[in-house]
Amino acid sequence: MSLINPFTLSFNDKTLEKAFLQTTIERTRYQGRMAMIVGMFVYLLCGIIDQWFAPPDLVEDVWQSRLTALYVPTLVMTVTFTPWFSRLCHLLLAAVGFAAGVGLICMQILLPFDSSQYYYPMMVLVTFYTYNFVGTRFIYALGVDLILLLAYNLLFGNYMAYPLHILVSHDFFIISANLIGGSAGYLAEHGHRILFLRERELDEQRKHHLTRSLHDGLTGLPNRDLLYDRIAQAMSEAQRNGSTHCGFFLDLDGFKAINDTLTHKVGDYVLREVGQRLISAVRGADTVARIGGDEFFILALNIDSGEAACRLAAKLLDHLAQPIPDIPHDMSLGVSIGICLFPYEGMNVSDLIHRADAAMYQVKNSGKGYFKIANQPT
Repeated sequence: MSLINPFTLSFNDKTLEKAFLQTTIERTRYQGRMAMIVGMFVYLLCGIIDQWFAPPDLVEDVWQSRLTALYVPTLVMTVTFTPWFSRLCHLLLAAVGFAAGVGLICMQILLPFDSSQYYYPMMVLVTFYTYNFVGTRFIYALGVDLILLLAYNLLFGNYMAYPLHILVSHDFFIISANLIGGSAGYLAEHGHRILFLRERELDEQRKHHLTRSLHDGLTGLPNRDLLYDRIAQAMSEAQRNGSTHCGFFLDLDGFKAINDTLTHKVGDYVLREVGQRLISAVRGADTVARIGGDEFFILALNIDSGEAACRLAAKLLDHLAQPIPDIPHDMSLGVSIGICLFPYEGMNVSDLIHRADAAMYQVKNSGKGYFKIANQPT
């Protein structure tokens, strides 16, 4: 199924359509402003020909029609500086093209038939302007230009009774402008949307590769590189604000027997389960990382004291002491935990992990299944 409606060029996914509009709004705003400035200048500039082709008694009426049509771009220009523009940008810009066409039709109605050949080419310019410059979407520009074409034929074919060959010659150029300008506008918008999809795909690929490079492939937890970066950030914050944080080095007890006896596939399952249990035991702002084998590290932010660190360690022990489904009860899994609070003088990431690691090994050597806070320098 195509992502893009071939007629309207809208994305069939409303979420994708909203994202596209949000991504392109600033470009649309800038293009719209430039188009309105240039369009109003050209619109006023065409008044130069009034001295030759507008009867003196009608010049004032022609200018009144011209200036009235300029109210719309003036108003829309003002709206571009407000939040309303983001919600209605394409309708507002389409209204600018519509107002330009209506103004030209009103001017031409006021003028004698002989003057029409000097003013109707502006309708061709308005057609291209609406499709290719003002910044509105193709489908809105198409609607505006078809309405103007229909109005032109009804008014000048019936009300003004232009000769058929004159009206057909006007239609030829206006319709040709629609075909050329409309095709160009369609292809341009389609190209922008395809480019948006491609950039979105590349961005997702970059994020995916970045995630893979910073996360453990088995558990999905942050790896050593990402952990080091977050510890460094926490150390900087601790030095600035005087806040206290804590690192927990965890080594599983009994995992080797499970992994060797029940196969590595079961061992991988156990590691993923351990990762999820550790995540459920800490806060969202904390980091649970796998740093290799059956070793995990937790960075817990804003730990006020050693007592608070011990309470969290006891909670971690409790979460990992619960039986793991499909693992025999005689193959119990435990954990030994080393704790290091910081900041402390001369701290760095490697030293912090080393201190927590050393405290964990003291637990291992004294019976396992408990926790210990690393000695802090006096």
